Amino acid sequence: MAGATPLRASGRVELRPAAPPALPVQRMRDEQAVLEESLSDEIDIERYLDTDETLSWRRAGIGPDVVRRLRRGEWVVRMQIDLHGLRVDEAREALVGFLAQAVRDEIRCVRIIHGKGLGSIGKEPVLKRKVPRWLAQREEVLAFCEARPNDGGSGAMIVLLRVQ
Repeated sequence: MAGATPLRASGRVELRPAAPPALPVQRMRDEQAVLEESLSDEIDIERYLDTDETLSWRRAGIGPDVVRRLRRGEWVVRMQIDLHGLRVDEAREALVGFLAQAVRDEIRCVRIIHGKGLGSIGKEPVLKRKVPRWLAQREEVLAFCEARPNDGGSGAMIVLLRVQ
């Protein structure tokens, strides 16, 4: 290196590429683990359901007028998810993510389309039975009822959420 001559300054700026954003991998793993354990199919919700003209549920402390108003469509549905064609585990995961997004976006009323089971093996409505069980386990869910005929009827639910 004794005979080396330094290069002349060119005036160019050497830009380094921006560092990729950090991913909270451990938090994502923790959330996934909680998600997988968060909803059970074993809850016995039938004793809590009102069996009037439509399937409905309300959290303790929520008045019966809330379900009546929900059924009448007094809250505007601002977001919906369609669970048609999903397997039970996929539907559960999609539902939890959907509810979390709705709460983050401060959306008060949502529609969950679970279908009537006409495409299921044996024409059995698997998701129609499971979705109410899952909803009753979520703290952000205040009440739900079967949708009016023009909103999906027995193939959908209208859900009232707690906003922060």
